[in-house]
Amino acid sequence: MGAAEARQADEVLTVTVHLRLGPGAREQDVDRLAALLALLGGDPWTVSPPARDTNARLRIHPQARAVYRGGTEVVLTRREYDLLWCLVEHPRQVFTRMQLLDRVWGQPCTSPRSVDVHVRRLRAKIGVDLPVVTTLRGVGYRLGVDCAVEIVDDPGVELADRMMQD
Repeated sequence: MGAAEARQADEVLTVTVHLRLGPGAREQDVDRLAALLALLGGDPWTVSPPARDTNARLRIHPQARAVYRGGTEVVLTRREYDLLWCLVEHPRQVFTRMQLLDRVWGQPCTSPRSVDVHVRRLRAKIGVDLPVVTTLRGVGYRLGVDCAVEIVDDPGVELADRMMQD
């Protein structure tokens, strides 16, 4: 919750609350906000939960080294894919830049800033609204906790099934 500001004028108390509901917001959070507004007796605002983005998950086809978001393939370079795969294989592990250089690049001689550049490009290609890589300041990187990743054998079959249902 952000800053709250209160002013009193003629027995009316005005409270301004800035609330940011990010992609990890749950329907329960929105319901609690609606209950709070109702309790305050203000105007009966209709609060709707954030729209669920069906594209908010990644599907990876390891045999083809392909990554999909929704029905669209995300074209990644070899290093970007290897970086993503390293994080997906170890979803809760935090990697330092040097560890990623060793695992993904195979050589610690490359500049540690190369990792930062590849993470930035990976985030841009997948979309900034999907937290695929989390930065732990002063430590390193890990797979985003809100990033849903599904490993699939053949994404074409799933896409065809989904198109037939629509």
